[in-house]
Amino acid sequence: MNNNPKGGFLKSSIFYVFIFLAVVGMIYGLFGNDKSTSKDLTSSEFMTALNDKDLKSITVQPSNGVYNITGEYRKAKTVKADKGFNILQQSQKVTKFTSTVLPNDTSLKSVTEAATKTKTGLVTKQQESSGFWLNLLVSLIPVVLIVAVFYLMMSQAGGKGGGQGGMMSFGKSKAKPSDPKDNKVRFSDVAGAEEEKQELVEVVEFLKSPKKFVSLGARIPKGVLLEGPPGTGKTLLAKAVAGEANVPFFSMSGSDFVEMFVGVGASRVRDLFENAKKSAPAIIFIDEIDAVGRRRGTGMGGGNDEREQTLNQILIEMDGFEGSEGVIILASTNRSDVLDPALLRSGRFDRKILIGAPDVKGREAILNVHAKNKPLADNVDLKAVAQQTPGYVGADLENLLNEAALLAARRNKKKVDAADIDEAEDRIFQGPAKTNRGMSEKERRTTAYHEAGHALVGLVRSEASIVRKVTIVPRGRIGGYALMTPKSDRYNLRYSEAKEQLAGLMGGRASELFSFNEASSGASNDFQQATGLARQMVTAFGMSDKLGMVQLEGNASVGYAEQAGNRNYSEETARLIDEEVRRLSKEAFDDATAIISEHKDKLAAIAEALLEVETLDEKQIKDIYETGEFTRKDIQDNDELAKAKSFEEAKAAADAKDSQAEARFEHPDESEKDDDTDRSEAEPSDESTRDDESEDNK
Repeated sequence: MNNNPKGGFLKSSIFYVFIFLAVVGMIYGLFGNDKSTSKDLTSSEFMTALNDKDLKSITVQPSNGVYNITGEYRKAKTVKADKGFNILQQSQKVTKFTSTVLPNDTSLKSVTEAATKTKTGLVTKQQESSGFWLNLLVSLIPVVLIVAVFYLMMSQAGGKGGGQGGMMSFGKSKAKPSDPKDNKVRFSDVAGAEEEKQELVEVVEFLKSPKKFVSLGARIPKGVLLEGPPGTGKTLLAKAVAGEANVPFFSMSGSDFVEMFVGVGASRVRDLFENAKKSAPAIIFIDEIDAVGRRRGTGMGGGNDEREQTLNQILIEMDGFEGSEGVIILASTNRSDVLDPALLRSGRFDRKILIGAPDVKGREAILNVHAKNKPLADNVDLKAVAQQTPGYVGADLENLLNEAALLAARRNKKKVDAADIDEAEDRIFQGPAKTNRGMSEKERRTTAYHEAGHALVGLVRSEASIVRKVTIVPRGRIGGYALMTPKSDRYNLRYSEAKEQLAGLMGGRASELFSFNEASSGASNDFQQATGLARQMVTAFGMSDKLGMVQLEGNASVGYAEQAGNRNYSEETARLIDEEVRRLSKEAFDDATAIISEHKDKLAAIAEALLEVETLDEKQIKDIYETGEFTRKDIQDNDELAKAKSFEEAKAAADAKDSQAEARFEHPDESEKDDDTDRSEAEPSDESTRDDESEDNK
């Protein structure tokens, strides 16, 4: 199927015709004067041949100040070939000749007398009146053809018609206004940002009816800066504003302004604003504006100068048009701290809107938006999913539901159920379960008691967090994890909550030493998180009596030039910091050890349950803690012989595992009777996960 439009085909055909004509012209220019059948004679050679009766006939014609002589030999002459296509030939026969004589009476008299004497035919012709123009035309045709070929080649290299991206269009803006009819995004498609949408309602109203504001002397903000972490929906919110206002939407990335040629960025900025003014009311959206809006004066020249020229032009354009013109700039960034102060002053980006991670209600709303086109089973509770995903942004939640839909499709399901969502969460943050990983019984027992220690301390110290899940199923690089999430969205951290998190992180090592009187390397990640939290408590949160309420580390006290390991405090202060960090870690370890010693029977019950079923959810852990019993969902054993599998074998094994896991999920009581269930088929599929105890630090 030919997708090339008619105009493109015509242009392509003309292009090849021009190439053909150019080649023919060049060949003619090089070889058109081929004299393979004629010989050039000098004036003396011509007179000698004429007197020797070698010539049969001659023709005399004036041209360009001389007399051109042409004619035929009586007999063919043999000459050497030295040009043209006959360069490989040694000699050739010629029957014609050409020559010239001076335009005077003596030369003409000599030729006439010699021709009469030798009875050679003499023909005279008058000078051609069109010779000058004909020669001029013949000379210009190759030049015109070459110019046309080069022009078309540049156009072809630059795109259709030499337009966007053409060789001569570097200074043109790459942004084209999107048709308002094509923009289907509305505020209803943006969930979890209700306050942010309220801030942008005024912008939409101004674009729809600017007279309402102008009549009262109001000036709408010229620029609105959307700042926040990646994935929070800044670009989506800008599209929703353009969709609600039903105006043209010019979108460009900050990196699109800068090219290898100096001055291109500033030229593109001018072109962008000119096009937007012609289409007013309109919206200009610059994504990742920190690519060109960084603070000036920090570079060393070179390419940085081009970026600064682009920023200067943006500043001029933003300060050079009135708000009543109906052109509003939206920009997004997740590094507002590096933007130039001149860009953030009033009159340019008047309004700054922080778009942060959504709360539990916002996460539920986002899940509802992304679940519109996905059939969900009755056992899916999006509110519960929102509660189990603190810190997730819109992009994370969309990816979660998409992965769940992919898993459901792989398992040949008609609907996405809770098991798919839980397994998708596990896969996103930890990878697929390593159910076939060979682990010795001693290593499994150590891991079980380690994770049981985390869970037990989390249950006892549960004022701020809830133990959602604990497992010893290996995933990625970890051998197991305990998931603890806050009871509610947390925006600040109290001292008691920080101490509770430290104790939970130390629960694994405390359980190992209490149960086996020997430490393992499984607590390295726990120590990393605990040390980081304790150091923040001492240096940033002011939670140490020895150091007082000062901030020694953190964004507020350390500048960008000081970040490469440099510190702005003394050696004595550094020693005190280390002592306080060790003290907090030791107190947390002692607290965890005391809890485990007091509830050692419950520690053993949780660990043995983990060894039996490998994964415990929130209800099962609570039942063990309160009654010592729990409802078993499946018994996992590993009898499969390890061997390399082909694609077909691996797919068949995955389908069988998913089918059996689905059967156990739907009929948990029947699975208790099967004591020979393959461990590799017992991949947990109804629990959610995070990084190994990483949620405790959040």
